[in-house]
Amino acid sequence: PRPGLPQELTTVRVQDPRVQNEGSWNSYVDYKIFLHTNSRAFTAKTSCVRRRYREFVWLRRQLQRNAGLVPVPELPGKSAFFVGSTDEFIERRRQGLQHFLER
Repeated sequence: PRPGLPQELTTVRVQDPRVQNEGSWNSYVDYKIFLHTNSRAFTAKTSCVRRRYREFVWLRRQLQRNAGLVPVPELPGKSAFFVGSTDEFIERRRQGLQHFLER
């Protein structure tokens, strides 16, 4: 932080998981990604989009490609066979995606 300038802050939240195409073979969960910042590098100070897990996988690959020696955080696991309720799995994944974006 520079003296006399406000500290730049960026907050990102992964919330509101929704099952899309429920009951079909191509159902999936997407998450609302909410970003708020006071950074001058961003034109929009808030934004909100919905993204699914595979788009996080794409993002991680892009980060790895450009990260050099900086380690890229892991994503929560992708499991077709989860022991427990679907709601528990979705919430654990939401928390993992939140952690990924914070890192």
